[in-house]
Amino acid sequence: MLAYQFVQLIRRRLRAHGISERWSTLRDILAGQCRVTATFRRADGRTLHVRKATRAEPAQLAIIQALGSDHLT
Repeated sequence: MLAYQFVQLIRRRLRAHGISERWSTLRDILAGQCRVTATFRRADGRTLHVRKATRAEPAQLAIIQALGSDHLT
């Protein structure tokens, strides 16, 4: 029930910004963006993890901005 409410909240916010695609279409659009982690072993034996999100495509960026977030751009 909670997941359904979140989906409806997200869809209402997107519709307010002129984005009215189906939920499955939104998921497909956003599925193209991912987070990449590179792991390195340092000389002192410790591990260094470098994480970076891929750059958002224009359709992804529109959805992200409509939801009031910019942390994935």
